[in-house]
Amino acid sequence: MKPTSITLALLAAFGTSLSAHAFEPFVIKDIRVEGIQRTEAGTVFNYLPVKIGDRIDDDKAAASVKALFATGFYNDVRMEVDGDVLVVAVDERPVIASIRIEGAKEFEEDQLLKALRENGLAESRTFDQALLGAAEQELKKQYYSRGKYSVRISTKVTRFERNRVGVSFEISEGLAATIKQINLVGNEKFAEKELRNNFQLDTGGWFSWFSKNDQYSKPKMQSDIEALRSYYLDNGYLEFNIDSQQVALSDDKKDIFLTVNLSEGEQYKVSDIKFAGDLIVPEEELRKLVNIKPGEVFSRAKINAASTAISDRLADEGYAFANVNAVPEVNRDKFEAAFTFYVDPGRKTYVRRVNISGNSRTRDEVIRREMRQLEAAPYAGWKIKRSKERLDLLNYFDDVSIDTPLVADSSDQVDVNVSLKEKQTGNIQVGAGYSQADGTVLSGSIAQANIFGSGKYLKLEVNTSKSSRVYAMSFTNPYATPDGVARGFDIYKRRYEPSNNVVGTYLNDTTGGGLRWSVPINEYDGINFGVSGERSKLTVFSFSPVSYINFVNKYGDTNLTFLGNAGWARDTRDSGLFPTRGKLITVGAEAGLPGGSIKYYKITAQQQWFYPLSKNFTALWNLEAGYGAGYSGQKLPFYANFFAGGVSSVRGYESSSLGPRASVVNADGTTSFTTDIVGGNRRLVNNFELILPVPGMKQTEKSVRLSAFIDGGTVWAEGDKARFGDMRYSTGLSFSWLAPVGPMKFSYAKPLNAKPGDRVERFQFSLGQTF
Repeated sequence: MKPTSITLALLAAFGTSLSAHAFEPFVIKDIRVEGIQRTEAGTVFNYLPVKIGDRIDDDKAAASVKALFATGFYNDVRMEVDGDVLVVAVDERPVIASIRIEGAKEFEEDQLLKALRENGLAESRTFDQALLGAAEQELKKQYYSRGKYSVRISTKVTRFERNRVGVSFEISEGLAATIKQINLVGNEKFAEKELRNNFQLDTGGWFSWFSKNDQYSKPKMQSDIEALRSYYLDNGYLEFNIDSQQVALSDDKKDIFLTVNLSEGEQYKVSDIKFAGDLIVPEEELRKLVNIKPGEVFSRAKINAASTAISDRLADEGYAFANVNAVPEVNRDKFEAAFTFYVDPGRKTYVRRVNISGNSRTRDEVIRREMRQLEAAPYAGWKIKRSKERLDLLNYFDDVSIDTPLVADSSDQVDVNVSLKEKQTGNIQVGAGYSQADGTVLSGSIAQANIFGSGKYLKLEVNTSKSSRVYAMSFTNPYATPDGVARGFDIYKRRYEPSNNVVGTYLNDTTGGGLRWSVPINEYDGINFGVSGERSKLTVFSFSPVSYINFVNKYGDTNLTFLGNAGWARDTRDSGLFPTRGKLITVGAEAGLPGGSIKYYKITAQQQWFYPLSKNFTALWNLEAGYGAGYSGQKLPFYANFFAGGVSSVRGYESSSLGPRASVVNADGTTSFTTDIVGGNRRLVNNFELILPVPGMKQTEKSVRLSAFIDGGTVWAEGDKARFGDMRYSTGLSFSWLAPVGPMKFSYAKPLNAKPGDRVERFQFSLGQTF
């Protein structure tokens, strides 16, 4: 039989039917594939709708050609007949061996490759010339979303051996178009300036080079539109509407003009609050969760917050998928709306499994012992929340998230998925550092808060500065017992030499060690106690403060002290690193016990209160107080005195520079005061801070914190009357950064009532290093 060809060209011309004389129908004895280079013959056989033994005619041949061409693997497909053999001749399309993107700075390369992949262009896929145009448009679309309308993209296809190609995209990004004008049309109740304060986008300002808020972005635009909508709805404008929004580009593609047309409507008030549905929780309790009352101006934020609070309350009872909808009854004549909260608790939920991921270093047991929600137990929303808080307080993780997806084929079971992002939990200092209080610090210390992923803490320290030398080792096992009783020990040898600081000159060489325990009382409270013993050798000089010399003359230069300490702490903060809500309250006592040379006691108390004012602003109030005295006829030793001033207490004044000064006896028998600070037996420090959003940084960023503060504090000597007029105050800005090289804290303060002789230090900082 003379070979006959049925080609794709004929199919294109005649559709699915061919001339009746293309070839005579016959029974296929064999099938031969020609032209394949990359694909296997089996691929052709899999898509071919006929097989050996079938009778083939024109229609089946046409269907076979179309089936193979539809795979996208081939540029051309032909059916030929050689005797009783069906010959399938193909012209393969090349495969994409590589994709290169050059010149991209605005986007990560992986982000652009993902966009191309979603449009069918990716390595190892079949190359289709028609896809190049669509790929180029997709890349331009990505750049247009960032306001870069002058972007130019050129493509190049390079042929390789074995029917492969390389595709490259040359991108010239150009400059981003900047926003020239933003127009709001239709606003009468609020000034445009007030509304624009809710926008991320702006026409530019002093910090636009950093924040890039004058560069148009479609996601930012949509976010601003939603912020505008929320502003009106939170201020009572129930029928507010965005009529249209336009984005206009100048002819030179450098300037953008934004226009938003809106309809404000009238301001509505709430006329009534009602509840309906299956009220698992008493209505009186639910009503307390609604922070909006009849007669108040409507606020969508308060209504949504009430719905969320009710859902959370039902979740605490085990109803994980409760549905709460606030349905309004609108009275357009009186401009009032009554809201009914329809409550559908759903079925009570149970936890099937707790799954943990992301902990490549920390052991599962360390995480699971902090979980308050257990497997095979009823679901409780507060336990999920508390579990996340406890994991955050470990300070082992940069991020902790907990999801509770519904188990497939179950309506009353969920899994608790804990996703973690571990951070460096070690601290190392090697070589040299600098502190404004201690000058150059030559040190070598290593601390690991999560040693070998066990949750145990170990620190070895060798530290030398101009005021101290420390050789120490500390160890803590936070779960020495399954109930969470912590146990630890400390061994140390210290030399304290404040002769180069503002504190009066003396030497204190101390060697000691001790044991300590911490016992949890409940979810938020715990007590701690410990005992230690230390031997101190004091050295004073002729120019030392008189009180120091008198103490050594009376009690000797070498003392053995047995110390006991006890304390109570309550911690409800949501994070141990950068809290935004909650309290930390601590009360502690330290005493030189009978049997030792020195007998004294010190009591300290501190409370930190974090209160979120809004999504971006948090208020902090820190109050610290301390009191110390001797007993059995002794006085508080001078080296146990309290001090104040510096970056950790009253900023704007040198470290330890506030408080009583040393007295000296003059040759004529009179007493005068030097510039040396000797500390006192009473201390009071009060700090107010407003934690602010960092310009140009996302609010989810947990490594930085900016705050405005007002500090106050001082120290009083034993026998002096404690007067608030002695307090020193300052105000300024503080910036904290958990940098890759270690924690850093900077502050700039202006003293408000510095007195003559006060040591003012406006700029202060402290540095650390982590590994």
